[in-house]
This record gives sequence, structure tokens and C-alpha cells, in this order.
Amino acid sequence: MLNKNTILSLLLTILLPLTGYWLVKYYSKDAVHMPHRFFYDSVVVKNNRGKLVTDTIWHKVKNISFTNQLGQKVSLDDLHGKIVVVDFFFTHCPTICPGMTRSMKKLQKSFEQNPDIVQFLSISVDPEHDSVLQLRKFADKFDVNHDSWWFVTGNKKEIYDFALQEMKASIADSEVDTAFIHTENFFLLDTNRIVRGWYNGFDTINQAQLVSDIPTIMLEKDKTSPSIFREFIPYLPVIFLGIGLTMLLMNYLKRNKKKTNANTII
Repeated sequence: MLNKNTILSLLLTILLPLTGYWLVKYYSKDAVHMPHRFFYDSVVVKNNRGKLVTDTIWHKVKNISFTNQLGQKVSLDDLHGKIVVVDFFFTHCPTICPGMTRSMKKLQKSFEQNPDIVQFLSISVDPEHDSVLQLRKFADKFDVNHDSWWFVTGNKKEIYDFALQEMKASIADSEVDTAFIHTENFFLLDTNRIVRGWYNGFDTINQAQLVSDIPTIMLEKDKTSPSIFREFIPYLPVIFLGIGLTMLLMNYLKRNKKKTNANTII
């Protein structure tokens, strides 16, 4: 007949694996909240180990070339492996652009110890007037780091197509004038050039979220290379059960040893 201690050990053996498993699953499920992806090109159906699963093909922003404030020919392809924060401005803007630039300067300062993580990109929506010299004067006015922040000009049609078709600026800001793009938003691109969010440049809460989202995305793994820990989770009940049974066996052997010693002494 089982005594109270044995029954207690048996209950612990059953409950510990289940409790441990659900705790790990609960706290690991949303341990890190990744910024959403917003625009997709298509949804495909794939066969994964005999099961049909849907896979979303997210919209990847196409490459575009510019000339920056240093007179250098640059492109998005040059930023491979970097997160990119984009805004649209023009140097003679009397309203929101100076404030947006000050906000971007704060963002750049937040990552001055890790400048290789993120590139800041201010794209002129008035390239006909924003020459390289004008861009350089504007950038110097705000004392920016020219290496990790480009102020760029280029072909107006290409820039507007890029803003509207690739960055989806008119979707992010429904009030934007498509004839002259003027938005308060910063746009966040991940290392695969997928739009992960837009953030009002005058909203301190939005800006704090952007500062948080940048390193979070850097921790993100490709779907084709899932976390070892996540693959490990389904086996946790078996592992915890094994630990529980081991504890029960050790307790049983310990009790038997005490009885044997007691009998020997008698």
C-alpha cells in the first residue's frame, strides 16, 4: 500500500512536467513582440512534410539609386544587412521637415555606439531644387553623421514611384498629397527591405517604439532557420516527465536504503 510520501511524490512527478511545460510555452510564446509586416505580394500554398501550409510572400522594396550629400552614388543595395529608417523631406521646407530632422537626429544619436546596425535615409521630394550642395548644407546644419545618414536626391519620377508603390506612403498616411509627398512618418525597413512599420516623427511614444523595434528586428531569425529552442518545446513534457520519474526513483531507492540499513542495525 502506498504511503502519503509516495503518493505525494507520484503527484509531483505528474504535475511538474505539465506545469513546467505550460509555463515555458506561455512565457516563450510572445517573449519578443516582433514588428508586423504590412504589405504582401502573394500567398502561396506549400507542402510541408505532407501538410499543406500557406506562406506569405511579403513585399520587398525594390532597389533605387540616389546621389547623397557627399556627392556619392548610393543605392539600397549598398545597405545589405542593415535596417533602414526612411523619411521624405525637402531642404527649403518651412514646416515639418526641420522638426522631422531633429527627431531623426535623436534616433541617430541613440545608435551612435552601434552605427552599423541602422542606416538613416532622408529622401528629397523636391530633387529639382535640392542639389548635392543644398543637401550638404542642410545635413551640416543638424551636425549629422554623414556615414550612417544619407540625405539623397535623384530622379523625381523614380523617387515618387518608390515612395508610393514601394514604401506605400499613401497607405501609411492617407492624407499625403501624391503630387507632392509630405508626410510626418518615418518608415522602417528590415534587412530584407520589407516594411515593418511607420512612426510619427513628432510623437515621442512612436519614436520610443521605433528605437525599441530596431534592435528587436536585428534579433529576428529567418523562417527557414527556426530557433532551436522553439523546435525543442514539443519535447519538454517528455523531458520534465523523465526528470520527475528520476526524482521518484531516487526517492524510492533512498527509502529502501534507509530500510536496509535499519534492518542491518537490528
